[in-house]
Amino acid sequence: MSNKIQAIRGMEDILPEASPLWEQLEDACREVFRQYGYRNIRTPIVEPTALFIRGIGEVTDIVEKEMFTFDMPARSSTTRDRNGDSVSLRPEATAGIVRAAIEHNFLYNGPMRVWTAGPMFRYERPQKGRQRQFHQYDVEALGFEGPDVDAEQIVMLARLWKALGIGPIQLHVNSIGDAADRQAHRDKLIAYFSRHEALLDEDAKRRLHSNPLRILDSKNPAMQAMIEGAPRLLDHLGEGAARHFEETKRLLADAGVAFTVNPRLVRGMDYYNRTVFEWVTDRIGAQSTIAGGGRYDGLFAMLGGKPTPACGFGLGMERIILTMQAFGRTAAQEPHAFLVHAGEAASREAWRLAEAIRDAGLSCVLGAGGSFKSQMKKADASAAPFAIILGDDEVAAGKVTLKPLRGGGEQVLLSPAEAIARLATAP
Repeated sequence: MSNKIQAIRGMEDILPEASPLWEQLEDACREVFRQYGYRNIRTPIVEPTALFIRGIGEVTDIVEKEMFTFDMPARSSTTRDRNGDSVSLRPEATAGIVRAAIEHNFLYNGPMRVWTAGPMFRYERPQKGRQRQFHQYDVEALGFEGPDVDAEQIVMLARLWKALGIGPIQLHVNSIGDAADRQAHRDKLIAYFSRHEALLDEDAKRRLHSNPLRILDSKNPAMQAMIEGAPRLLDHLGEGAARHFEETKRLLADAGVAFTVNPRLVRGMDYYNRTVFEWVTDRIGAQSTIAGGGRYDGLFAMLGGKPTPACGFGLGMERIILTMQAFGRTAAQEPHAFLVHAGEAASREAWRLAEAIRDAGLSCVLGAGGSFKSQMKKADASAAPFAIILGDDEVAAGKVTLKPLRGGGEQVLLSPAEAIARLATAP
């Protein structure tokens, strides 16, 4: 066939040369989360559509415009996964984790800290730092109500940026209060935006009475001045929410984490309450938020569980990779050695020697045949610091030739054990 099949628009391959930086990021995430007592959970990529409608909010951009939703095929079966139910590729991970916590009752013995990682899906315009399939690390503290957990998660992210060698990254925080605070604020917003209805775009007009808080999150430049003058929820917090926010800020200050209070920060899901936060950078263009989250004490009840406090955040992996690159971070995955072999006896011995090198905890690429010259070219292209050369003469003598490929140095004739020891101690 002449027509090549290509990847779906907005769903990109991560090629081998890019993977080492991803692995560096993933390793750092797992280690930092482990330090704070977070455990791994893995949830399905596909969930019932109702989970996101109830959890994220029916009149959010994510649910209205961005979800990949389809009906399960109806078949002659009584099983509930074959009755034509609507399902969606997950656009975020929090709702699925809360669903799993309710379904399996895994908070029975007390609060739990968990994290997950994997692809998420949103049907939006592909752009730098945002694809239709994108990757997140998602971190949740379930069953914790105190501001210390809000602060802990933010401090944990500050530790992650340090581990990755990136920064400064700016922290924006806000409180969107409790349900009563938001209802009173909602009434004020409706009144305010109604007085300025002529300035509202179609999305804003549609949300005026259903979800006016989302108007604050509009990116329409023509509306920004008007939005800036809207009533601020932060100025009308109830006593409990105000006290929670003040304590969160105090803990951040005590930890030496600088922040800016951003009264317009609301986040894109309806399940948030009290603390919300974002980490942003000016190094990667318009898609500047690399991590964000907050408290969502009402989500368990919204999804049919017992009222349970919770707090969490998501990391945008693509955006963090871009940020790492912007700060000059690189990563490579070169083997410790490339094993060049020529001759029948040498080829047989090369297999045993390669496994001995790997038994020592080192990496080794075994030449796949060809001339000595072509294998040496491949050894150099592999970025390995050493070539181990094995010919029939070396086999007969019980030796190998260790040849430095980087930074100069003379090749030396060594026993296999000596060569492995040299590889193990090389810088």
